[in-house]
Amino acid sequence: MAMISLRSSSSLQLICSSVSSKRSSLLPYTFSSSIVSVPFSGLKSNRTSVSPTLRPRVVFARASTETTDAVTDYREDIGEILGDVSIFTASGERVQFSDLWDQNDGVAAVVLLRHFGCVCCWELATALREAKPRFEAAGVKLVAVGVGTPDKARLLATRLPFPMECLYADPERKAYDVLGLYYGLGRTFFNPASAKVFSRFDELRAATKNYTIEATPEDRSSVLQQGGTFVFRGKKLLYGRKDEGTGDHPSLDDVINVCSKAAVA
Repeated sequence: MAMISLRSSSSLQLICSSVSSKRSSLLPYTFSSSIVSVPFSGLKSNRTSVSPTLRPRVVFARASTETTDAVTDYREDIGEILGDVSIFTASGERVQFSDLWDQNDGVAAVVLLRHFGCVCCWELATALREAKPRFEAAGVKLVAVGVGTPDKARLLATRLPFPMECLYADPERKAYDVLGLYYGLGRTFFNPASAKVFSRFDELRAATKNYTIEATPEDRSSVLQQGGTFVFRGKKLLYGRKDEGTGDHPSLDDVINVCSKAAVA
């Protein structure tokens, strides 16, 4: 029996083309083109210290919440650590997380998308845009971060559209590393949690009406990054959820519920 190395770009193309052929009749075209058929000839991280199939994790202590079980283990000073991470606005200005909301009592919903060329992220961004008035009514700052450069963020912002004042770019995936979000081939293509996207065809089609695969990062290793959703009050983490696989998004009703309770506490 022949063995296939997952580090080989030709092997990755073989695997992904196999996935594409099995799912192309079931998935919207843009889903298969952006998630399955992205060119993998360059699927090698620009960061020499990071393996393309395993990324560094952070050891965490528990962050508690009374409203949901979707909380992973984080160290108590995770807000401090994240605050020192620098990212970019969609217009290209470098900012730190600590500058994005009031670090004393401000409440922020921080949503880390996958990459800007992922159709599931266009769907999630659409839902966030529609929920933005609810976040604002609760006094919550909405922060959406995606993997890619600011020009890729602007493609999503202009074509979806999405409010640029809420959109940020993390091309080096610094925040993703700090928060220990999942990464890898299995999480991206084969995780059972991704099956829930099959129930959201209408939302996917609507969100990708003006989709362009040009929003995909030049660093193709970025397409293996998963996202997550977090709620902070000041520097304190109230809610943390890692996406188990592509399209495994949380209920925004749950997130807004956490935010609303935090805002009046």
